Amino acid sequence: MLISVLARGYVFLRAAHFGPTVIVTITTFLLAISQYSIIDALRVALAIFAGQLVVGWSNDFIDAPLDIAAQRTKKPIVSKELKPEQLKKSIVFALIAALLFSLFSPLGITGTLVHFLGILSATFYNLKLKPTILSPLPYIVSFGALPWAIYLPAENQPPLWLYLDFMIIAVAFHFFNVLKDFQWDINQGILGLPQRLGKNASLFISISLVISALLVFIFLR
Repeated sequence: MLISVLARGYVFLRAAHFGPTVIVTITTFLLAISQYSIIDALRVALAIFAGQLVVGWSNDFIDAPLDIAAQRTKKPIVSKELKPEQLKKSIVFALIAALLFSLFSPLGITGTLVHFLGILSATFYNLKLKPTILSPLPYIVSFGALPWAIYLPAENQPPLWLYLDFMIIAVAFHFFNVLKDFQWDINQGILGLPQRLGKNASLFISISLVISALLVFIFLR
């Protein structure tokens, strides 16, 4: 029974883009622990984790027709491990959880508003901006907002290098992440900025942005 529950949970985590979700959650905890106690930092991380579930699940739900057409069998909906209706209900549950966990954590009203700005931005990417020239914009907004959501409720301001690096690395990830499905995206009409610039240019931009993030860290920290 326990193994079955854990296996089912892992399917839902895969649909939430497990790797990025875990990275964002751990990063959130490490940032929060610089402002709050360990327990409060865990509460903040839990709120952000719930928000990441909203973003990841909505991405898989919205992209399901494209994923099926491309036969991306690693996607739980494509492999029929999850039904779209199940994911849709889970999105609503995660959104409510993100709101409640945020409000009743150290984030309070201020941090919750900033957190939901990030969720809204990322969801708008899934809904509208992914196939447009503005595809990097939600990465800038959502990841740029994360340090502010943590620092502002503690009556502090994140250092310039921190939120700049969050934005730069997020955009670098966007340009790098599309490379694995580059031609499929183009064939399916997903023409975000990386696809419009080309595969080689996207790889170059991704590497350049990572180097830029390192320079920002070295000279502005």
